[in-house]
Amino acid sequence: MHLMNRQIIEGRMCVSVSDDIISAMTGIERWLGNPLTRALLSFVATNDKCGNRLSNAIDSYLGDDKDLCWKCRLAEKFIGYTIHKSGTLFGIEEDVIRAGLADPVYKRALINVIRGITRYGVTKPQIVNAPFLVVWDFTHMCNLKCSHCYQDARAVLDGELDTVESKRLIDELADAGVVVIAFSGGEALMRKDFYEIASHAKKKNMYVALASNGTMITREVAQELSDAGVDYIEISIDGKDAFHHDAMRGISGAFDRTVRGIRNCVDAGIYTCIATTVTSDNYDQVAEIHKLSEDLGARRLMLFNFIPTGRGVGIVDKDISPCQREDLLKFLLKMDLDGGHIETLSTAPQIARVAVEDERKKAVPIGHFHMGEGLSGKTRALADFIGGCGAGRLYCSVEPKGDIQPCVFMPITLGNIREKSFLEIWHDSPVLAGLRNRSLLEGHCGECENKLICGGCRARAYAYYHNLAAPDPGCINNLDHWNMLCATIKVASGVFGHREQSRGETTLAKAG
Repeated sequence: MHLMNRQIIEGRMCVSVSDDIISAMTGIERWLGNPLTRALLSFVATNDKCGNRLSNAIDSYLGDDKDLCWKCRLAEKFIGYTIHKSGTLFGIEEDVIRAGLADPVYKRALINVIRGITRYGVTKPQIVNAPFLVVWDFTHMCNLKCSHCYQDARAVLDGELDTVESKRLIDELADAGVVVIAFSGGEALMRKDFYEIASHAKKKNMYVALASNGTMITREVAQELSDAGVDYIEISIDGKDAFHHDAMRGISGAFDRTVRGIRNCVDAGIYTCIATTVTSDNYDQVAEIHKLSEDLGARRLMLFNFIPTGRGVGIVDKDISPCQREDLLKFLLKMDLDGGHIETLSTAPQIARVAVEDERKKAVPIGHFHMGEGLSGKTRALADFIGGCGAGRLYCSVEPKGDIQPCVFMPITLGNIREKSFLEIWHDSPVLAGLRNRSLLEGHCGECENKLICGGCRARAYAYYHNLAAPDPGCINNLDHWNMLCATIKVASGVFGHREQSRGETTLAKAG
């Protein structure tokens, strides 16, 4: 979900949520979750001779007077009531909602949520009918040698999906209701058919994103990306300067080419995000990378959890400690709320807890998204449904040869799209069923009062314990687990990690 240029509503809190909000949310939950309402939603979500009844109902709600059957008209009345009730709850004018739904991406998201409630009911966290975001590792080819690469990307693999198969996959994801398709790699731009496939996704009304190292993005390439319909680009910067960035990227001169690529994307009018994978090598450079991101004209800085998988296993000793991560998240929130010019987010699910503990009257980052000012004071009411870690619930990945994984950092093959339909894998996988059930979590993650809004990073738990339900050792509340890892896991450079004796030992926040 990190590659999405939209203010989609996401959601332990020190300030109290007002009783009317709690009461209203409880009412909405009961209303949407009762059997009669689910039956009505099932009626609305059915296809008939008019086509997609839910889509038609939304179009009619927006004022499209095309000839529809009485069933579609009835569906429109129900959808209109649902939208009005939700808007009243969150203090959003109905005209604003109408304007949003006129965007095919928002419309697709609403349809996805309604279908999810129809299938699964109201759940905490909420399960949707199809992932909001699919990250597609489009190829194994890459022109860099990054030490932290989760895919260990090198050369093209035998059997990568070809152009015809790629278009077929796009069609399948679009029909399933996927909102965002994010091309990644390797380096996706090394495939000659990238623009053709990206354009095909755009024609299917999907939100198109690209994760790139930026080294191949000349002015001409940036314009081609814009012409192909790429809405959002995420370009990696892993150091404050060439010396530090190139050391992580494994190629001399990468930093200068990446910076030019960022400038070219900004100039082409593409929403540009800078992504940084935080390790002990660049942890103390985050403030300077934030400043660099502003100077380059980026609109967002996304800090990635380092997960020791793929090539990253070789630098497991570079993972930051729970205390450092806690300090980092507080620093990000401070930068975001105290006048920063760019959005500042993190893929660490603990950001949700940190955000609701310090909710203010400005936009609040929850998970991978920004929550608008109009929803301030209601963060906790939504957070249980948004649910922090979205692996296998709001998000999944497709690997170069068509394998489906819960997350790019979680090398567990659920099935292959050459053998099963995407939705069959999504709905029937026992692995995904387990990831969606927070009652299965172990250790403090299972006991934590924030397990619904956070859930811990399941990829980190899997990387360290080979157990999807294990405690996330990157969380401050699992410090004992981190210390045990430090004491028992030996790597070539010495004792693993940086053992923490107590909370609050780090100093990053002082840089802000």
